[in-house]
Amino acid sequence: MAPVTAPSAVPAATRPAPLAVPRWYSHRWNRASLYRLAAVIARALPRPVRLRAAAIVGTVAHARLAVERRVIDGNVARVVPAVSAAERAALVREVFRHFAICFADLVSTNRRPAPGRWLAEVHGAGGIDAALAAGRGMIVVTAHLGNWELGGRLLAARVPRPIHVVVAAEPDPEVARFLRSSDTGVRFVTRRRPTDVLDLVSALRRNEVVAAQGDRALGDESDADVTFFDEAAPFPLGPFVLARATGAPVVPAFCVLRPDRRYAITLGEPIPVAAGCERQALARWVRVLEDAIRRRPEQWFNFFDVWGGIPAR
Repeated sequence: MAPVTAPSAVPAATRPAPLAVPRWYSHRWNRASLYRLAAVIARALPRPVRLRAAAIVGTVAHARLAVERRVIDGNVARVVPAVSAAERAALVREVFRHFAICFADLVSTNRRPAPGRWLAEVHGAGGIDAALAAGRGMIVVTAHLGNWELGGRLLAARVPRPIHVVVAAEPDPEVARFLRSSDTGVRFVTRRRPTDVLDLVSALRRNEVVAAQGDRALGDESDADVTFFDEAAPFPLGPFVLARATGAPVVPAFCVLRPDRRYAITLGEPIPVAAGCERQALARWVRVLEDAIRRRPEQWFNFFDVWGGIPAR
């Protein structure tokens, strides 16, 4: 991924105030019992059959979930404004289909390493060695694009350091216990208290890897507004503050599904964060994110209006 030019962070007054604490997206189907049922069914089917079945489920979900469909339609309209109404409708349908496919792969490999044969290619792998060469660790920033959780498991087999993945608390704790096992090669760190960051600082000082989502604001003073597809939106500044404090570079990373149903991991150019330049580094990350979403709009699984702070449900 080529270096990009960073836009300027924009004042919060230029956009409508979001919800005080973003609720993001939740659904009544987000329950551990349904995850377990999905895992049993997914593991019972050969992968080609499983993915075809998942695509059918995604098509049905697209037809039935009108609220979510409208949100995705609005997101797609911002990302690819030049397409026709028919093309946009097809892209919206593909978002649901790809989400179901990625979810089927995720639950079928739960509590076990992901099969290496699913990984077709890794772009920018040399950046890992370059980022770790200074001995200050590496902060990997990703987004809800493609199969991000599965990508962490696939990447763990190629990174010669422990990986600590920062996650938000699940509404249903059983879902977290079901999905986030330490047997998969990564350690999950649930963000609950401000002091949790001390463990991450220690990990980086041991030249280890910290991974976090970089596309969902927290609704507090740690957020910063950046131009995102031509309109201001809030993004979390925390990974870049951590990078400045520790000297660790920030490396953008995405794991997307290819047409042949194998995954491609792309690691971007490391983003150094100098003192006082956290917002500029955040803006540079957002430009990388924009480019990745434009390349794979059908895999941006965001059921949320990031500009207005309004969840789908």
